[in-house]
Amino acid sequence: MKIKKNTVATVQYSVADASDGKILQQVSGEEMQEFLFGNQLLLEVFEHSLQGLSAGESFHFHASQHEAYGPIDPKAIVDLPLTTFAEEDGRIDDEVVQVGNVFPMGDDKGNQLYGKIVRRGENRVIMDFNHPMAGKDLIFSGKIIGVREALPEEIPD
Repeated sequence: MKIKKNTVATVQYSVADASDGKILQQVSGEEMQEFLFGNQLLLEVFEHSLQGLSAGESFHFHASQHEAYGPIDPKAIVDLPLTTFAEEDGRIDDEVVQVGNVFPMGDDKGNQLYGKIVRRGENRVIMDFNHPMAGKDLIFSGKIIGVREALPEEIPD
């Protein structure tokens, strides 16, 4: 069976930074992921590049930052008061509020976002809410492990 609309493909893959070849994400073995195709849930370049492939076939393609996760948006880098991270008793846990740590947060519209602390000052924290692969040209490579028809409950309305 070939990948087409409303099929689910099990995929092993890696994503590398095209500028230096550094692996940014690797999914293999027991971590294999299933993807539903044809419902605008995946990067368009990913869907297009895997369209028509069958189990056992490999893929390798380049995605510009514009095709992937977009350029870095300076508006997604936010300066917050350190008190945003205060415990109920007002205390700041220095073990938790460290550069590099990622926190789920909500915006004023109720959307859940993930922000990474990129700088911590005396009373302020700078968080980056860009996708971790934003601003990068990427190389995707991997193998299709299996393809099946999607179950009715897997297809969004």
